[in-house]
Amino acid sequence: MELAVKFLAWCLIINYGLLVLWFIAVVIAKPMIYKMHNRWFDISEEQFNSLNYIAFGIYKILVFLFCLVPYIALKLIGY
Repeated sequence: MELAVKFLAWCLIINYGLLVLWFIAVVIAKPMIYKMHNRWFDISEEQFNSLNYIAFGIYKILVFLFCLVPYIALKLIGY
């Protein structure tokens, strides 16, 4: 069980690190990222913003559900 706790802790660190990098990339390089995706998918900037926002939210929910909740549960039972 201690291995599972360590595994989940590292999963949290990696996933939240990816979320932070994603956020920074969108804030700093949004025009470049949008231009690249617009060439591939022909989407408007509003659609790009909406899809990015939705994907970011889904990713956060999945990290919460599959990493943070089990980690907290294991810590609460004493591991």
